[in-house]
Amino acid sequence: MHHPKDNPWKVTAEKVVYDNSWINLTEYQVINPSGNPGIYGKVHFKNIAIGIIPLDDDLNTYLVGQYRFALDQYSWEIPEGGGIIGIDTLDSAKRELLEETGLKADNWTEIQRMHLSNSVSDELCIIYLARDLKQFEAEPEDTEQLIVNKVPFETVYQMVCNGEITDSVAVATILKVKLMILEGKL
Repeated sequence: MHHPKDNPWKVTAEKVVYDNSWINLTEYQVINPSGNPGIYGKVHFKNIAIGIIPLDDDLNTYLVGQYRFALDQYSWEIPEGGGIIGIDTLDSAKRELLEETGLKADNWTEIQRMHLSNSVSDELCIIYLARDLKQFEAEPEDTEQLIVNKVPFETVYQMVCNGEITDSVAVATILKVKLMILEGKL
């Protein structure tokens, strides 16, 4: 598929509007692709988003529930978190899975990479499938109040179809795994 490689946006000025340990917000003065002046805001994420779908031999998975401050509502998700840039993302995935669920896995496969909101942010997400699971003790971070449920994968898939799971990482991952099952890749 042909696509232009040259950036049609011209930045004329930039200003950091907000900065903390996790994100940076910059406002750009730009000349847009049609040649008109404008502004563009970009959220830069200082970590890589990591998603993990643990799947046991009976095709059960694990959902993590927590109240999400930004949404002001409860959310059911797959195990996920932030991986420090420069550290192997698989090591970050193993840490997140253990922290949130107490699970360790002997078999890891990267199944998807995606940008979570590419109109306003540069956040990259890497998703792993974790198989051959063993249960240990969970080690949640002090900012997390988590509920972890073991759920049949088909139930989780129906939760996505019914709009009960809305987290983008979880939705994309569950649909990807459903497709892998249908294609005989699992």
